[in-house]
Amino acid sequence: MNPHENIRKANEAIDRTPGSDLYLLPEMFNTGFLTHPRQQKGHHDAATLEWMLNKARETDAAICGSMAVEDNGKYYNRMYFVEPSGRITHYDKSHLYKYGGEGEQYSAGEDRVIVNFRGVNILLEICYDLQFPMWCRNNSDADGNILYDLIVYSANYPVARHQAFETLPIARAIENQCYVAVANRIGTDQWGNYYGGSRIIHPYGDIIAQGVDNTECEITGTINMSSLHHYREKYPVLQDIIWNKFF
Repeated sequence: MNPHENIRKANEAIDRTPGSDLYLLPEMFNTGFLTHPRQQKGHHDAATLEWMLNKARETDAAICGSMAVEDNGKYYNRMYFVEPSGRITHYDKSHLYKYGGEGEQYSAGEDRVIVNFRGVNILLEICYDLQFPMWCRNNSDADGNILYDLIVYSANYPVARHQAFETLPIARAIENQCYVAVANRIGTDQWGNYYGGSRIIHPYGDIIAQGVDNTECEITGTINMSSLHHYREKYPVLQDIIWNKFF
């Protein structure tokens, strides 16, 4: 756990990829995954959020990533979406990874969160949420407007879950007719090895950009909203969902 060093690396990675509208960081990017947050005070979530605010203003881009946060005596795995204007939106991870003890230490969020940024509706998700397709199922509002265009995942997937991490983001993109971006950590800690493999996926399921396994790197990609709208009009899968069969 070294917040200063991790933020320094995040800062440098952003500086190496200027001109982007959104920078996505891994799960608990400032500390690595904290399984016992009550015993590890001083992980500086407030200082990290201040850095995100400053970096968003500096780059004129949104900065997004999760961290362990204490709020009214409870701990949350909280994703912040920080905009250049200073607007902050947050999402608390809903599906806690009980196998790794997360469910014993953190409180689960109850709400899905969608933020609109520069004309793109973005669903905020964290790591294990990836394995629950009904939680992130795309649909439309009362006026027929599809709810989101992009899912972003801050992730902490280990090598042992390699196959799931290779497969599930593609499935989420195809079934929800949306772009998917996943930022996964690399490195080693006492719980396992993490290989990275971050990626950006097209609604067709094609990989737009992908990180090199076991290598600290940045990837970039472009979301084409005109192409997305055309695809949804040509192949209107989301209009054919029969919700009363599920709920």
